[in-house]
Amino acid sequence: MKSMLLSESHKETQVHDFNPQSWLQVERGKLSKISSYSPSSIESLIKIVEPPILPYFKPVDYVSVLAQIHEELEQCKPEEKSDRYLLQYHVFRGLGETKLLRRSLHSAWKHANTVHEKIIYGTWLRYEKQGEEFITDLLSSCGKCLRELEPVDVSLEIPVGASLPVSDTSTRNDAQEEATMVSFQIGGEMIICNRCKIASLSIPFHTMLNGPFTESNLEVINLSENGISAAGMRCIANFAVTGILSGNGLSVDILLEILIFANTFCCERLKEACDRKLASLVCSRQEAIELIACALEENAPVLGATCMQELLRELPTCLGDDQVVKFFCSANKEQQYAMVGRASFPFYSLVSEVSMKTDPTSEKTARFIEKMVESAVGTSQKQIAYHQLGCVRFLREEYGEAVSAFNAARSSGHVYSVTGIARIAFLKGDTMLAFEKLTSVMSLSQPLGWMFLERSLYADANRKLEDLDKATELDPTLTYPYMYRAIDLLKKQDPKAALDEVNRILGFKMALECLELRFCINLVMENYDLALRDVHAILTLAPGYRMVEGRVAASKIATLLGAQVDKWSSADCWMHLYDRWSAVDDVGSLSVIFQMMETDAPKGVLYFRQSLLLLRLNCPEVAMRSLQLARQHASSEHERLVYEGWLLYDTGHCKEALCKAEKSISMQRSFEAFFLKAYVLADSGMDPSCSLICISLLEEALKCPSDRLRKGQQALNNLGGVYLDCEKLDLAADCYTSALKIRHTRAHQGLARVHFLKNNRVAAFEEMTQLIDKARSNASAYEKRSEYCDREQTMKDLEMVTRLDPLRVYPYRYRAAVLMDSHKEKDAIAELTHAIAFKADLYLLHLRAAFHEHIGDLQSALRDCRAALSLDPNHQEMLELHKRVHNQETISGFDTM
Repeated sequence: MKSMLLSESHKETQVHDFNPQSWLQVERGKLSKISSYSPSSIESLIKIVEPPILPYFKPVDYVSVLAQIHEELEQCKPEEKSDRYLLQYHVFRGLGETKLLRRSLHSAWKHANTVHEKIIYGTWLRYEKQGEEFITDLLSSCGKCLRELEPVDVSLEIPVGASLPVSDTSTRNDAQEEATMVSFQIGGEMIICNRCKIASLSIPFHTMLNGPFTESNLEVINLSENGISAAGMRCIANFAVTGILSGNGLSVDILLEILIFANTFCCERLKEACDRKLASLVCSRQEAIELIACALEENAPVLGATCMQELLRELPTCLGDDQVVKFFCSANKEQQYAMVGRASFPFYSLVSEVSMKTDPTSEKTARFIEKMVESAVGTSQKQIAYHQLGCVRFLREEYGEAVSAFNAARSSGHVYSVTGIARIAFLKGDTMLAFEKLTSVMSLSQPLGWMFLERSLYADANRKLEDLDKATELDPTLTYPYMYRAIDLLKKQDPKAALDEVNRILGFKMALECLELRFCINLVMENYDLALRDVHAILTLAPGYRMVEGRVAASKIATLLGAQVDKWSSADCWMHLYDRWSAVDDVGSLSVIFQMMETDAPKGVLYFRQSLLLLRLNCPEVAMRSLQLARQHASSEHERLVYEGWLLYDTGHCKEALCKAEKSISMQRSFEAFFLKAYVLADSGMDPSCSLICISLLEEALKCPSDRLRKGQQALNNLGGVYLDCEKLDLAADCYTSALKIRHTRAHQGLARVHFLKNNRVAAFEEMTQLIDKARSNASAYEKRSEYCDREQTMKDLEMVTRLDPLRVYPYRYRAAVLMDSHKEKDAIAELTHAIAFKADLYLLHLRAAFHEHIGDLQSALRDCRAALSLDPNHQEMLELHKRVHNQETISGFDTM
């Protein structure tokens, strides 16, 4: 068979025949045999890219930074709060906590004190939620709106008269001059005006018309050289009498004349009226572009803010307009103030982030970040700005400027910027300097996973693997170490061990690069069906993904691989879906559903099931996209309402989700509508009597038509859970047994709980063992089984949980509690500290705070309390602990005085 070749231009060529092994030889166009591949060929087949230098704020001790922000928020002035929330946002961005960073942005918007801050943070929130505009529409259909997504009414935010001086000449009312008239000659026209009213417009006019100047004695004054037209002067004369800018010929050009004239002669009331009138005419980006220059030049705050809002409303599109970029990049401090008030740093943070996502190597991105550096105030803002500038300069291969920026960030205290300094030293051939930079950082602070990962890039082979192992130990979420070890094992001709290595991280983190690597390993092992499974998973997570160093569309590879495996009929697909669902093989189930999409099966149902799997795989954003597709492909109105209900529920709008479920039921009694209503009621816990209502709803659901997977997974299993809550153990057991009969494997977990509550710990243990044996993804099964073991077996099970899924926090808490009970306080705190370093979790911080309080370390306890409250400001137990520790520390402080 012919191999597939890629042209040098990276275009996809015509494929005549396909040998999956040839994909590994895509650069050389050679075939390889599984029995005789060499380490050198493997190295050329599968390449691993160096981990990127993340352009985020990554403090070494994020807990202390969050705690400090929380303390400052308690003490700072109201107008300073939004800046603190912005810093909190940057911390959460570095931690990869999407929900938390959005909440920080919302808090910054909520505490904004100026119209510019409201515009910027409102825009930022909309940008973060782009693609979710349909949620706003759904809420609107329920009579609810999200205020932060609405445009700011700038004219209301800036009160009338706010910019006027304290003493205004409009208060002058000289009775002797009320009837005196004066004519202004402009070209060949005469505009007759009330001298007193014109004089009242400003001190310069008053002085000119009533003071010791020649004009005070003239009945005709020539204004032809003052840039105002006759039409403009008539509007001014009318305004002087009525206080209103009006007239048939009041065009934008005339208003601009008047604005400049008002500025020239210090007519503040006229200028403000003109400013507002012009602002009311801004309805498009082009109008904003045309007027913003004047707004900046003439210092028109309402017009400036309105133009800015119109431009930012079209992010990221507006950054493709050269005129907009020029305004943003060339604005001096005075013009920046006219554009965004005191919010220059938030503004340039926003446009820099948007520009980096669009093209991090562009000149405009670098210029935006340079402006961000200029506007940075305080140590933290400088760390953020200089580090981002260093990252962009590095990507642009401007290494001298990059080193300067990274050094500035490092000097300000941003330790993570040493990664940039080391990379550039390495690129210049000084490997030893790069290695020493990282070693020095480790000696000065508590070592973190990224430090060992980075140092491994500059180490010899043996030391490299040692550092990567240490990196995984300290931060098991880093993908590079697993990928490097897997490729190293491939070079040593051990593809099975390589597969096990990459499966370690894919067991708890669906990283695209790791899925692609597993695809390659499966090709080496000639497991074409498994290779196709991974391509399907990639396409589900990222439909436009390109593989083989970005040269080939994943969809193309799926088509080619599909020709090498058996075709499934619709019945085959359902059978395989049952098998994989029963085995708790979520990635395998995704692959089957992907194939079913190509059949005539109802798309709405398939996308909905896909969303459930993606939630189990901890891919909430992709799950949301699948749920939206389910809504778009719904086969009926009542089905669409159900998917809308789930969309609302998943975004925290329980009341509105309930309305959608009830409306769907009123149209058609269906399994999905009844189940949605029951689920929302049970989870929201609105009323203790909800249990009986939920039971009734789930029983109604079971009477409706549905496939067995849904009945087993959703209705029977959840009904068993409600019965457990009501202590109706026999009824719960019946539900779980019925679910098992239709191959819902997870029902073993429910039966185990029933046995445990009946004091049959052995039977509970056996049920969970069956789940462990059957389930492909069984970290949760080990965790649940640990509840039914003696301590020795519990510890073994929890160690297995941590190995399978290090992001599960219960094992760390349990081990820490055991150590604390054994009076090994330092070890208990160290256990929690190890997990907190890579997992920002409320419960880990809560427990560590309690431990610190127990041993009398009140400052550390208070730090953990404050950091935990940054994660959840309304957590009641955390608030109580914080209050207690704070009181103790206050008393302790008085005692030491």
